[in-house]
Amino acid sequence: MADHLRLLILLLSLCTISVLGKVFVSIDCGASDSFTDENSIVWKGDVDLISNGVTHVVHSNYSASHVMDTLRVFTTRKKNCYSIEAEEGGKVLVRASFNYGNYDQKSNPPIFDLHFDGNFWISVNTSQVKIYEAIYVVKRKVISVCVAQTRPNNFPFISALEVRSVDSQVNKYVDTNYALFMNARVAYATNETTRFPADSYDRIWLPSPGGNGLLNMKSDASVINVGVPNNPPQEVLKHAIMVPNTSQMITLGLPTIDYPIRYPLYINWYFSEIQEVNSTNIRSFRVLENGLPFSLAIIPPFRNVIVYFISNITVTPNTNFSLDPIGATLPPLINAAEVYSISDALTNGTNNNDVEGLFSLQKAFDVLQEWGGDPCLPSPYSWEWIDCNDDATPRVTSLNLTGFNLSGPLPDFSKMDALEIIDFHNNSLTGPIPDFIGNLPNLKQLYLADNQFSGSIPRSLSTNSNLNLSLTGNPLLCTNAKSCPGNNKNKKQTSKLPVILGITIPIFFIVAAIMGFLVIRRNRRMPHTGDMSPNINGPSSTQGTMPDGNVDDQGANKLRGNKEERFYASPTPLLAEG
Repeated sequence: MADHLRLLILLLSLCTISVLGKVFVSIDCGASDSFTDENSIVWKGDVDLISNGVTHVVHSNYSASHVMDTLRVFTTRKKNCYSIEAEEGGKVLVRASFNYGNYDQKSNPPIFDLHFDGNFWISVNTSQVKIYEAIYVVKRKVISVCVAQTRPNNFPFISALEVRSVDSQVNKYVDTNYALFMNARVAYATNETTRFPADSYDRIWLPSPGGNGLLNMKSDASVINVGVPNNPPQEVLKHAIMVPNTSQMITLGLPTIDYPIRYPLYINWYFSEIQEVNSTNIRSFRVLENGLPFSLAIIPPFRNVIVYFISNITVTPNTNFSLDPIGATLPPLINAAEVYSISDALTNGTNNNDVEGLFSLQKAFDVLQEWGGDPCLPSPYSWEWIDCNDDATPRVTSLNLTGFNLSGPLPDFSKMDALEIIDFHNNSLTGPIPDFIGNLPNLKQLYLADNQFSGSIPRSLSTNSNLNLSLTGNPLLCTNAKSCPGNNKNKKQTSKLPVILGITIPIFFIVAAIMGFLVIRRNRRMPHTGDMSPNINGPSSTQGTMPDGNVDDQGANKLRGNKEERFYASPTPLLAEG
C-alpha cells in the first residue's frame, strides 16, 4: 500500500506534491519560480512538477495578477492532470483558475472540461477569467485535478491551482459522498476581498457594497466570537448591509449559477448584530422564499454570529429569498453569504487493485509516468493505453502498450485480475515471462512478440488452450524444453564425457604400467629370502619377508594406511598427538 500511495504522486504524476499534516498548496501554473504574494501565500511554479504541456504568458492587455499572467497549455492527450497528496477522509477546498488572456493571439478562447478525482466538475468556457472552487471529502490519499480536451483545436490550459485543508465541521450538513461547487461567496458592505490570512481556510470573500437603498453598516464590536462550525473570518462579520426601517425587506436574489440548475443548492447566511441592543429594541426577521415564510424568527447576537443554512433545496432561475422584519423595532441586516451547488454522487475511482498494478508499471517504465489522474474515470477519458469496463468502480480490462519503447523486465501487476487482453509486443522487454500472467483468470489474449524475453514459457501459458498467445520474435525465448540454453549446455557437457574418458583411461593404464615396471626393477635389486625354485605344480603364492622381518601383509597395511592419509586426512595437522 505504501507503494500505491507513492504512485498516485507519480501515477497520477504530471505533478506531485507531498505535504505533511494539513494541505496548503499554491501552484502558479506555467511559472518557473516561486514567490510570496501580498497575502503571504507562497506560490510555486510548476516547471518541476509536471512534464507535459507548454508554458505561455498572457497578452499584456489581459494581465490580471502575477499568478494569472502565466498558464500551461496541453496540446496532447485526452486529459492532463495534477496530483497532490492529501489526507484520506480529510475535507479540502480545491480552486482552479483560468485566464486565457489571448496568449496565442488568436482571440479564440477554448472550451474544455475540468475533472477532479475521476469526477466531472464543469465545462470551462474561457471567454472571461474563471475561478472554480469545490469543497469535498477526499476518498483517497491523492487529489487529482485534470483538464480534458473536448473539441478539436480547443487546447485546455490552467493558470493556477490551489488546495487547502478545511475543518470537517465546515458545511457539515452535506453528505460526505457529495461535493459543494461554489457559485458565490460575498462579504456585504465591504470594499476589499477577504482571504488568507484573515480566513484560515483561504476562502475568498468578494466585496458586495450596499446599493438600491441598502445601508452599509460597521459593527461596534472589536472582537466577534466566530466559534461556529463554519468558522467565518471576523473581518466579514464586522460589516453588514441593512434597510433603513422595518417597513422594508432585504431581497436576496440568487447569484449567477455556473452549474446545472438540476443541482440542488446549499446556502449559508451569516448574521451578527452590529450594536448593543437594549431591552426596548429588538432586531428580528425571518427568511421568505418567493414571498412565503421559510424560517422561524432570526435574532442576530452581538459579538457572536448565527449561521442559517439551507441544504438540498431545488431552485429555478426565478427563485428569490428575502429577509422580512417580524415583531421588530430594528430593520433586518445580513453580513455575508455563500451559495453552493451540490454535485452528483462522487465516484470511488478505479478499482484499487488496478491502480496498484498500473503504478507498478509506471514505476518500472518512465514513459508511462506522464499519465495521471484516475486511470478510467470519468469516461471516456481513460488513459490512452488501457481499456476499462462500465462497473461503478471500473476495472481495467486491457493493457495496450505495443510500440511504447519499453525496456527491462516486467514488474508484478498480478492484482489486475480483470485483464482480458495484454499487448506488449514490439518493445524491448527482457527477462523471463512472469508466471503470474498465466494465472490471470480472465486473460484471453496475450501478445508478447518482438521483444527480448528469455527462459522457458510458463506452463500456465503453454497449456492454456483458451489463450490466444503470440510469442514470435523473441530469439532468446525457449519454445520447448529441448531448446532452452540451459538444457543445451547440459547436453554439451554430457557429450564431452566419452571423449574425456577415452583420454584419461589409457593414460591411467600407461602410468600404472610404468609404475609397475619400476617396482619390479627395484625389487630385483633388493635382498630377500624365499624359495625361488620353479614350481612345477603351477602357480603358487610366495611369501616374502622384508629386511626387518615383517611380512609383506604388514607392509601392505602400512601402505594402505599411507594411502588413506595421503588422500583423505587433513593436509596440515594443527594439533600434535599427546
